[in-house]
Amino acid sequence: QVQLVESGGGLVQSGGSLKLSCAASGFTFSAYAMSWYRQAPGKERELVAAIGQFGSSIGYAESVKGRFAISRDNARNTLYLQMNNLKPEDTAVYYCKSRVAGTEYWGQGTQVTVAS
Repeated sequence: QVQLVESGGGLVQSGGSLKLSCAASGFTFSAYAMSWYRQAPGKERELVAAIGQFGSSIGYAESVKGRFAISRDNARNTLYLQMNNLKPEDTAVYYCKSRVAGTEYWGQGTQVTVAS
């Protein structure tokens, strides 16, 4: 079955960096676009970044452009999110998502907390 497992979250000071990973299994990772979402307390889940199956098509939310970088390693079935110059408003649970055969799959999420 499809499984997505995020890791790499934690507590960081404002201006710091973190790199999130999402290990995928149960499907042909290289055949599907992937994305990162986040959900802050009391807010709706929002799209942060997305990447095409070959990594050539990438998009970001305006709030993270120039600070975050999404990438993937199809040989390792892993999705990444490099987050630089983190701000307190980036505090949220971060999720990776795939859509396989019309069904959306989500990981369990990883908490990112940015202290001011």
